[in-house]
Amino acid sequence: MAESPEDLFARITEQVGEGGRLPMTPAVDWDVFPWEVVDGAIVPKVLAAPLPVENPREGDPGGKACALCSGGNHSVPIWENEAWTLRPMARGGLPLILMLEPKEHLDYTDLSDEQAAELGRLSLWIARIMEHLDHVGRAHVMRIGDGSAHLHVWFIARPARFGSILGSFAIEYDDMLPATPEENWLADQRTVAQRLALHDGRALV
Repeated sequence: MAESPEDLFARITEQVGEGGRLPMTPAVDWDVFPWEVVDGAIVPKVLAAPLPVENPREGDPGGKACALCSGGNHSVPIWENEAWTLRPMARGGLPLILMLEPKEHLDYTDLSDEQAAELGRLSLWIARIMEHLDHVGRAHVMRIGDGSAHLHVWFIARPARFGSILGSFAIEYDDMLPATPEENWLADQRTVAQRLALHDGRALV
């Protein structure tokens, strides 16, 4: 059963303790995190000089093997058709984060016109389904592509009616909020997979 925004806020408040301050996101320790604390103030990091060449990504020539193609440590898909799979990211504080990926090892700019059209249709259906979940305010859709050469499109469900959890920083809350109850997380996966299968493909959950 989905949590209302009020129930979610009560659970968060109970778990984070008095004062309601959330734990710091692990992103502060990432090399790519763009800010640091100097003399008590948050300031931009000093910009590093350009690299001689782009670092190879996972799945690029000269890089690590593509974990998705080699069956690495990835979650099991909840939906598939002949060309695409949809799988959940690890359970975190946001209601649901899903990843749409081609079965063929392709990057975003490798897609044919037909594959691009299919990506557009699937992306619209997935976002629409996620946004029709009562407890989801918006489904953000993004592709970054700096970590892996295998196309992965993110679908990020942010909780409804939380004015602090908006825009591009919404995903940071996935690491800071207490984890979504597993039964809610699994129920949302089933709903998305089964409703998407009404358009195309088959649900695997």
